[in-house]
Amino acid sequence: NRRNSQATACREFREWSFFMEQTKIIIDAGSLDDMQKLLGTFDENLNIICRELGVSAAVEGVKLKISGGEEETALAGRVLEGILRLIRAGEAVDKSRIVYCIELAREGNLGDIEQVMGDVVAVSSRGKQIKCKTVGQKAYVDAIKKNTVVFGVGPAGTGKTYLAVCLAVSAFKGKQVEKIILTRPAVEAGEKLGFLPGDLQTKVDPYLRPLYDALQEMFGMENYLKLMERGSIEVAPLAYMRGRTLSNAFIILDEAQNTTREQMKMFLTRMGDGSKVVVTGDVTQIDLPEGKKSGLKHAVSILRGIEGIETVTLTAKDVVRHPLVMRIVRAYEKENSKEEQKNDVLRYHRK
Repeated sequence: NRRNSQATACREFREWSFFMEQTKIIIDAGSLDDMQKLLGTFDENLNIICRELGVSAAVEGVKLKISGGEEETALAGRVLEGILRLIRAGEAVDKSRIVYCIELAREGNLGDIEQVMGDVVAVSSRGKQIKCKTVGQKAYVDAIKKNTVVFGVGPAGTGKTYLAVCLAVSAFKGKQVEKIILTRPAVEAGEKLGFLPGDLQTKVDPYLRPLYDALQEMFGMENYLKLMERGSIEVAPLAYMRGRTLSNAFIILDEAQNTTREQMKMFLTRMGDGSKVVVTGDVTQIDLPEGKKSGLKHAVSILRGIEGIETVTLTAKDVVRHPLVMRIVRAYEKENSKEEQKNDVLRYHRK
């Protein structure tokens, strides 16, 4: 009996000590409407925060009581305050934004989140406001506005092409440019173009489909077709750019990782007066034949530091597709990092 009572006392002491070590903070949502948006459907948003940060929460009216370790509780408080600022600014909050806010808070960069995500880049044909969704996207958009040539480098799903098209449409509607030119290298990604039916344009159209889709969303199908007929919008393979001078145009080169050095030089030297150039690509998805060097990698390295040219590197944190895409990109980045380290070691021993 004495041993049992001692064991019970020890357990109760540990539980009391744990309870005393818990830090508690209270977050005031201000209104039931904001509290519902903060919690999410079936408390999904709150559950994500509690699971990711290892805290517990209790809802009392329009207030949230957060309990946990001192550091974790403070972090959860910053995340919740940041999300509330987004809600009060009229921004929608979903799972991907919750996860992104947590990451920003861990890095100490959550301060101006409502300003970053509230920046309207353009308005679609249906009146939808296109906004930046990450800090990286905001930096990318600002770079395009300030510079003549911008290289946007990053993984799939970071909005590189889409945001560039939105800015091109905005510049065209604002009469800053007279023409929009979008181009891609028609490089075969493991499949042969020659086996596709139709003429050359028909063969390369599937490679240009993402550009068509973005333009149609921004202009509307009817206006898009009219502008295409007038030649105000041009979507073409990179090979069609040779020998031309492109003045007063907003020019976007997409999938630039699949250009050779010669093609990249040819493209960049097409630029004329009053033009703006955006080059986008993912250097982890190069489909060039064995032995060919990526023109994007080369251009970024040799043009760094030149006035009027800026490179913006987006990362897995800027992925705005399904949250699972972010994890997939990170897994590949981790694997690529291991392979690069292994290759460095092999090169060192060969020397």
